[in-house]
Amino acid sequence: MPLPPDWDDDERMNFMFSDFKENRDVDTTDWDSKTDFWTALVLSSCRHQGSVCVRLQELNHSFRRKEKSPLGLAKVLQSMSRCGKIQRESEFAANVDCGWVSWGVGLLLVKPLKWTFSTLLGSSSRVHPEESFVVIELVKEKAAELLRVYRGSEFASRSVLSFQELCTLSSGVCADESTLCMALLQLQRNKQVLVSLHEGEKIVKFCLPGQDRVSPVSDVDIGIYQLQHSEKLLGERVEKLGLEADKCREEAKRLLSEGKKSQALRCLRGRKRVEKRADNLFAKMETIRGILDRIAQSQTDKMVIQAYQAGVSALRVSLKDVTVERAENLVDQIQELCDTQDEVNQTLSSGVTSADEDMDELEEELKSLLDESKSEPIADLPDVPTNRLQPSGESDLSGDLLSSLPDVPHGLLNITTEQLEEELNQLTLTDSGFQLQKMTSPAKR
Repeated sequence: MPLPPDWDDDERMNFMFSDFKENRDVDTTDWDSKTDFWTALVLSSCRHQGSVCVRLQELNHSFRRKEKSPLGLAKVLQSMSRCGKIQRESEFAANVDCGWVSWGVGLLLVKPLKWTFSTLLGSSSRVHPEESFVVIELVKEKAAELLRVYRGSEFASRSVLSFQELCTLSSGVCADESTLCMALLQLQRNKQVLVSLHEGEKIVKFCLPGQDRVSPVSDVDIGIYQLQHSEKLLGERVEKLGLEADKCREEAKRLLSEGKKSQALRCLRGRKRVEKRADNLFAKMETIRGILDRIAQSQTDKMVIQAYQAGVSALRVSLKDVTVERAENLVDQIQELCDTQDEVNQTLSSGVTSADEDMDELEEELKSLLDESKSEPIADLPDVPTNRLQPSGESDLSGDLLSSLPDVPHGLLNITTEQLEEELNQLTLTDSGFQLQKMTSPAKR
């Protein structure tokens, strides 16, 4: 059990192990400090042990330190009871259902009834050392965990289970049968579980997923439970007969190896009879499975029909005020509004025209601007050459090329003949592997 860090502090533990004052008003700090310390330790101890119940006698033994037991644990339990953190086991069971007490009184309330009924009648406020209290926080945790384990198990498809099956299923959740019953009582409070007796056997019905509360155990539930129980018994019987048949076969082999042929034949005949019985039981088990499948299908069909009915009812309510005439009227109104909007948009997009403007005058001015923008030809530039350049190899490259070039313009271009000749001498034209040599002007020749 985990202990608080100051458990080894003798001075603080002497204070915590001392008894409470007679009246809380004398020293509220002293009283509340001890109550908070022991309340947290009680909850931690129960959670560590996996228990949902506490007893004063067990707490005195668990919290014993240096041969001393706490003196104020009885007042701590009374304080926790007043705050609703714990509740007497008898009250917890009685507040659920009288039926629970009838089948669980021998299991849950294991202590003598002389103090149980006096507690129910309210004639005793003293905490009995062996009286059991239920820790409400922990029992709620156990109940939620038990429901989660059930819905994640192979039994989730079955709403009704036997109490023994549930004990086996909850062995990893509830430390003992009493803890399981407390968790079931809490689930009963939450309307998620219902327990009833069938032919002297306790059966537990769980709330199906999607339902707010569990429904009462019906004849259909009892019938399904009986079929499932019969299927289980037949399965166990078939398995047992299979083992018996294998045993007969092994015995026949042994007898045959020993030379006892007649005895070996008797064993084989016995094996055939066992196998025939197993086949008959297996056929009956298959019939039961078929019935269960049909029941499951009928329940699904019933659920679908109920969903259809709910859908039809909802649709009828939704279409209560909807008629064809009303729909046509609304469509006409929408079309009329759309036409009005189109007319407004067309009017706005046409723009605003001034009355003083003369359109003919504007067009005439635009035409004059276009005439003025036309560019005049440049007279001083040479004409575009019209002679075709001949490809290489047909004539002398230098003569034809120079003859096809236009005359050098004279006039506004501020450049002399010598400058043009110098620039021409620097040009090198290459065509088909031939290179033009520097040319000299006629003036220099």
